[in-house]
Amino acid sequence: MSSQEWREAVRQTLPVMFGYLPLGAAFGIVAIEVGVAWYEAVVMSLLIYAGAGQFLAIALFAAGAGIMEVAVATIMLNSRHVFYGLSLLKRFQGAGWRKPYLIFALTDETYSLLTSQSQQVKKPHALAFRISLLSQAWWVLGTLIGVALGTAKLFNSQGIEFALTALFIVLTLEQAKRLRQALPFIIALGTGLAALFVLPEQHLLLGAIGSASLLLLAHYRYLARPVNDQRDRHAN
Repeated sequence: MSSQEWREAVRQTLPVMFGYLPLGAAFGIVAIEVGVAWYEAVVMSLLIYAGAGQFLAIALFAAGAGIMEVAVATIMLNSRHVFYGLSLLKRFQGAGWRKPYLIFALTDETYSLLTSQSQQVKKPHALAFRISLLSQAWWVLGTLIGVALGTAKLFNSQGIEFALTALFIVLTLEQAKRLRQALPFIIALGTGLAALFVLPEQHLLLGAIGSASLLLLAHYRYLARPVNDQRDRHAN
């Protein structure tokens, strides 16, 4: 791999870096505050790498929850990966030895970057691997900064959790600029607001994602119907 290829991957992951460094630092600080050892926080970022799932895990552990409770809650929180992971099955075909790591390192932000790639990119699997690896590196680096600050008690963490919201806003704007279609974003906004008012907090995320996915699938079937009807007429 050339240095030019790595520089390109660094450039593409800069939005993730600006989100993951403060957010990873927030995780490290919170982990220290609830009594998690610094090395345990770093190992979580290396082996779990689940973002919000890590925050949830340390909060549940601090509240005295058991392993099973943490596992079920984490699965529910990260169930959204099922919906968007399926859309990358073809993209990851032929990735070879990189494929297991690409699956493991697939986060919301990495997904946004990977699906924003041009179809004309050379060596797409190599680029996807570099993007995934660098994204996790930013998260781990942020965790290291956080545990250092938390151990030294030199940092006031109030408000730092907004970094995740800001990161999603930037990535959404990038997707909108590339996609140039309003409907997916209107559906996401509508289902999100509906879930906020209708569903209990513990089912809000899964309900919003499931509803949006069903609406997008119905829209896709609606658009594909004229093509299928035309094929049937030709077949007859």
